[in-house]
Amino acid sequence: MATAKAAVMTGERFEIREYEIPEITPDTLLLKQELGGICGTDLHNWEHQRLSGEIILGHENVGIIDKLGANVKTDHLGQSVAEGDRVVVVPGTNNGAYGFIQAEEKPYLRGGFGEYLYLWNPDTVFFKTEMLPEAAVMTEPFTIGVHGVMRSGLKFGDTVVVQGSGAIGLLTLVCAKISGAGRLILVGGPPGRLELGKRLGADLTIDIADVSDPEDRAQLVRDHTPRGQGANVVFECAGFLGAIPEGLDYLAKDGTYVEMGHFVDVGTFQCNPNTMFMRKNLRLEAVWASNAEHFVRAMPVLEKQEFPIQDLVSHVIPIDRVAEGFNALHNGYRLDGKDAIKIAVKGE
Repeated sequence: MATAKAAVMTGERFEIREYEIPEITPDTLLLKQELGGICGTDLHNWEHQRLSGEIILGHENVGIIDKLGANVKTDHLGQSVAEGDRVVVVPGTNNGAYGFIQAEEKPYLRGGFGEYLYLWNPDTVFFKTEMLPEAAVMTEPFTIGVHGVMRSGLKFGDTVVVQGSGAIGLLTLVCAKISGAGRLILVGGPPGRLELGKRLGADLTIDIADVSDPEDRAQLVRDHTPRGQGANVVFECAGFLGAIPEGLDYLAKDGTYVEMGHFVDVGTFQCNPNTMFMRKNLRLEAVWASNAEHFVRAMPVLEKQEFPIQDLVSHVIPIDRVAEGFNALHNGYRLDGKDAIKIAVKGE
């Protein structure tokens, strides 16, 4: 019986376990996992213990087709597929999402932090790609940026602020840039992330460690907007409750605030509807994950390779270092002596 390793989240611990590699059916396929990104959602679920049971996390996945069911002939776009092809996976299915399924329930290996990923659901959506794995693993988080910018109604020449310089924030910055943003302001840290933000198109970066007072940050944002009136669109990608009232303060009258950072319940914040929302006559949007249509829109943009998307992968770690990756993102965004942006887990 062939087996494969996977990292299992059990409460606050990660355990390396061996699982039987499932036999494919005519409608399924087995991937030899190349990379699985550690998402902010994974981190927050671990920090706040929002998932019960034992889970093989990992929903940002790219792998090589190892075994292909007889009925699986094409990807979602009708491209023919064969064993040895590289594919990216849409995590959501009509029967649960990859990376959120109980580890000890058969069939096994349905999360990205393992040597194999079994695409057990015949309705799984996947796309063949020739992108390097370090770029392809960014597809799922890129689709969150696609979703957020589409919902924002961003107009050509708008001044845009992105709160949060993790992968979602940086990729949202790219999506806003190619959608016509006139000026892009990135608020976050640490310095390594902000420097990459400049390379990706940020006109101004604000380090929250250097400018520690939220009121000072809000004034600095306004100082860099037309007539000092504030931003047209603000994207909250930080995933911290305090970012929301601060980001609302960045907005100009009639602006749009897009909430993208809280896919996990981390609590509540104090809200004054009159001063926060109504007086600015703002529009509030929020996105929930992404779907196949966002992948369809994202793939040709990524495959043009006009931006160094692969450079967001700051670290590639083996499965047995998953706990170190989570701890680095929890404590200061540093791993192996450098700033962490996207930490990806390699399949072997």
